[in-house]
Amino acid sequence: MKRLSALLLTCLLSAVSSLSALAADADPDVLKVALLPDENASELIKRNQPLKDYLEEHLDKKVQLIVTTDYSSMIEAMRFGRIDLAYFGPLSYVMAKSKSDIEPFAAMVIDGKPTYRSVIIANVASGVNEYADLKGKKMAYGDRASTSSHLIPKTVLLETANLTGGQDYEQHFVGTHDAVAVNVANGNADAGGLSEVIFNHVAERGLIDPSKVKVLGYSGEYPQYPWAMRSNLSPELKTKVRDVFVGIDDPEVLRNFKAEAFAPITDADYDVIRNMGSLLGLDFATM
Repeated sequence: MKRLSALLLTCLLSAVSSLSALAADADPDVLKVALLPDENASELIKRNQPLKDYLEEHLDKKVQLIVTTDYSSMIEAMRFGRIDLAYFGPLSYVMAKSKSDIEPFAAMVIDGKPTYRSVIIANVASGVNEYADLKGKKMAYGDRASTSSHLIPKTVLLETANLTGGQDYEQHFVGTHDAVAVNVANGNADAGGLSEVIFNHVAERGLIDPSKVKVLGYSGEYPQYPWAMRSNLSPELKTKVRDVFVGIDDPEVLRNFKAEAFAPITDADYDVIRNMGSLLGLDFATM
């Protein structure tokens, strides 16, 4: 009986999700654009004002920038049709895709390629000089749904040093990439994993003392953070959104993303993330 009730509840929630998505406007007057909550919310809104202005001008629509409290709430907002476009991390995109009818359409190009990597850093006084030294130590990650601040560095430690999170070392989730860097620099964690770009950005802004941290290593290259949209937007609007993003040439917009341009992408580009999740035994639909 309990199993039947649970099944009925799951079906009901799925139906509500579908109805909410169907009810979402296919051509809204105001586009709700969500930014990945991987840094301070007010800083993200301020830094992306040029993007807001650019989109309003070229899409001829009002744009509302949104920063949710965490990755999970962003995924749920997309699932229930409360946002129209979203800037996901690769892992949070794959998770959202498993629960929502969405499609990726553009990703940043940096140094001529639409890929990026993670960096694993350690506190200088921690005694950690290589990955193997992390056994029994404290490792800081960002959000559980973060690619470059959880999935990638955790995979690196498993594949290169045979270290399993929560078993061979303590894992602590501190929410954002900049929080990872700060916790490592302050000695609250022995080491941490985050996006290389954000690590450099945090150091440049003086949020950490660079002399307090050292780089242990870098991951391989992985597909860049995708922009995705609701699939039930009108075909005309979806085409326009794709064209506008791929055509962005405003220096300030690109500088704020530390990008040279945006390139078209497809869902298949993120199969590598799905494969990494399988390696770690992750079920994207239930995370």
